[in-house]
Amino acid sequence: MACELEPVELLPATVTYAPPAQDGNERRIQTRRDMRLSIGDCIGCSVMVGIGETYLPAFALALGTGQVVAGLIASVPILAGAVLQLIAPACIARLGSNRRWVVGCASVQALSFLPLLVTALVGHISTALLFLLAAVYWGSGMASSPAWTHWIDTLMPQRIRARYMGRRSRFGQAGILAGFAGGGLALEFGEALGRPLWAFALLFLMAAVCRFVSVGFLFAQSEPIHLRTRSATASLRTAIGRLRTQRDGRLLVYLWGMQMAAQVAAPFYAPFMLGLLRFSYLKYMLIVSAALITKAVALPTLGKIAHRFGARRLLTFGGIAVIPLAILWTISQSTGFLLMVQIFAGICWAAYELGTLLMCFEAVDHRQRIGMLTLYNLGFAGATVAGAVCGGTVLALCGQAQVGYYAIFGLSAIARLMTVPLLMRIGAADSEVGSRRTTVDATDEYERRDVDALPQVIELAPQFEMAEEFPATNVA
Repeated sequence: MACELEPVELLPATVTYAPPAQDGNERRIQTRRDMRLSIGDCIGCSVMVGIGETYLPAFALALGTGQVVAGLIASVPILAGAVLQLIAPACIARLGSNRRWVVGCASVQALSFLPLLVTALVGHISTALLFLLAAVYWGSGMASSPAWTHWIDTLMPQRIRARYMGRRSRFGQAGILAGFAGGGLALEFGEALGRPLWAFALLFLMAAVCRFVSVGFLFAQSEPIHLRTRSATASLRTAIGRLRTQRDGRLLVYLWGMQMAAQVAAPFYAPFMLGLLRFSYLKYMLIVSAALITKAVALPTLGKIAHRFGARRLLTFGGIAVIPLAILWTISQSTGFLLMVQIFAGICWAAYELGTLLMCFEAVDHRQRIGMLTLYNLGFAGATVAGAVCGGTVLALCGQAQVGYYAIFGLSAIARLMTVPLLMRIGAADSEVGSRRTTVDATDEYERRDVDALPQVIELAPQFEMAEEFPATNVA
């Protein structure tokens, strides 16, 4: 029996905040304080991602769960986050505060590391329970995203928001890299001592501490207290209807296709390096970090390219350039060659991600953004799981041998190639001016057109930066 999709609210009776009466000087002081606190939150959360989240596949391998499970642990639990985003509005309405919901979710995320710490000390856990803990971690993190986006919108003045968010993102990238590098060194030291699981326990302890530090910064930020409501209901049915007929819908279909194609191989690079090739944690850390560093270095130049030639051309370049990346891993597994592959992959994925972000500024109708984002989040999680399960099934059928990894790398490349027609269907921009915006230009334009559109624009960024948040799963 067919079921009818009901309208879904991103936030219940979405609230607009009117800040308490303050003179100009008080507001400036409070804003500066909130900006500093938000950067502290960003650094704490990013170090947690680098030192804890990115090493979950390696931890699964160390527990002896097998290479397929190690790959799936970084992808399948993400579906829990997409589902929890749908129940978050009712919870926020009951709490009556975005800050309370965000602080609560972040606290649960920090606490989710403690059972992992105990597991590392004990040395064993059931596969089902490990997936459950991972689901709690990702679910609590993703469920807080819409509330945090709307909350931060009330704190940051429009005239500085774009510049500030760019600066904040740079701190986040540095935090992820620092955490990832520190985690790799700690694991290498633990391996040398013959106590690798103890090293994982230390990593999870530090991840929990960093997230609790982040919670402290979140709690210390202000939240406007006077509320007035407005209707902001978005229909999933309407969003689904745009998938075939509208440019923003065609963009989403392409992004889902590429995500599914990439995830056939992406979750299994860590098991390939650590499980099959027996790389040391230090070598693993260096290879993955190469792509992270390259992406950070390449983004400013790619932004200038997008400004000159347009977001669609940048996305087209990135979407085509990432097609052969997985195949390159079958040519040679020498450290020098893989470092070169990673440098190239960092440039390609940076172009793809920036092109995606700018295309969403350009293509997604701000009046439909809530519904489209809700649909995108669900489709993104579904594509991630579908691709990972497909890759995991092929790898399991091949006995987790080298031929199995080569098979999923080749399958991923073929699937990426099949997304090219979807990329071409997106179509050109309605105006040449619109297609040549930088991130700041696009954000400023949305501020001028509709101040209510901006919270959704900012919300796109965490989704499309997911490859940076999961460096171990998107190395090619």
